[in-house]
Amino acid sequence: MLVLRVFSVALVVLWSALGVSCSYQKCACTKPAVRREWRAFSTEEKEDWIRAVNCLSHLPHDPALSPSVDPSISHIPPVNGSSSYYDDLVYIHMDLNTRIHLTGLFLPWHRWYVYVFEESLRRKCGYTGVTPYWNWTIDAPDFFESSFWKDSDPLSGLGGWGEPNADFSVPDGGFRALHLSYPSPHILRRNFTLRPFNIPLVFFTEPQTIANSTFSASKIETLLETPAGHYKNFQAALEGFEGVHGAVHLIMGGDLGGQCPQNAPANCTSGPMWSPNEPLFWMHHAMIDKVWFDWQHRNIKSANSFFGGSVQALQSLDTYDQYPNGGPPFLSLKSTMPADGLFPEVTIGDVLNTTSGVLCYVYE
Repeated sequence: MLVLRVFSVALVVLWSALGVSCSYQKCACTKPAVRREWRAFSTEEKEDWIRAVNCLSHLPHDPALSPSVDPSISHIPPVNGSSSYYDDLVYIHMDLNTRIHLTGLFLPWHRWYVYVFEESLRRKCGYTGVTPYWNWTIDAPDFFESSFWKDSDPLSGLGGWGEPNADFSVPDGGFRALHLSYPSPHILRRNFTLRPFNIPLVFFTEPQTIANSTFSASKIETLLETPAGHYKNFQAALEGFEGVHGAVHLIMGGDLGGQCPQNAPANCTSGPMWSPNEPLFWMHHAMIDKVWFDWQHRNIKSANSFFGGSVQALQSLDTYDQYPNGGPPFLSLKSTMPADGLFPEVTIGDVLNTTSGVLCYVYE
């Protein structure tokens, strides 16, 4: 145990010396890490990332986890004391679901969330690489048959689609035995869903939309052409109900799509709450972050642009159209982002720039 602790401390010192980790605190970013697309990773790098993710799933629950949202609002099960540290990271997202989606917190909070996940991989599991992102525009033309799903290697592969006769559990790849606790104990699941918007919900105005048509390269380019400084419009296009963010979640079904497992209790409510069960969540949100990063760097007016409310405005389609990224009270760069006791809280302003505040990375 002492050797492991010394090793962990040494890693933190190493990363700090390289200038790529601020260890949850503000620091000078001198040598930012360069995040790369998953397919640009070597086999050894892929294996190391998968190993570290699985490592978190074998570490014990952290009793510091303190849910902050009333269960009557979050609609989630109570904390499972026999769960893993990976489950704890998932639970933060579950608990804060209504605060971090369709509000001004969406982009900065998820940027921070991917960052603390990466820090957890380093601190707790000896990971020395960078966060990979998943450029799903490459896979959009034929999503189901993409070569992305063909790597079944037990150490370096992400695995393929789930088995329909086994609750869509993923049978191969490095996460074939990833045990998850929420919303009920199960194995990682993936269930391809081509038209996920075809459900009776007033906010889905084009229910026959094919999900992968929303995240093509041309659609992302259109998104990046959002006028400089118009943060509200940019987020609305990115996170909107039939936008790219949700489409990638929902086309995956299973855990990333927030579908309830077969053994879930009768009151299980499907939704984005436990989507981080799927390790691809971290790559997906790194790509979402990259799209924001790219928009920020297209024009100086966008670099420090921010606007959003703290409360979801879902009373009607009209209120959502008025406040697509949250209604009043409005947030500011000084607003603190919730961490449910697992990490030090930081402000929106601390993560607005990926090479200042508490962050130190760029994208290739």
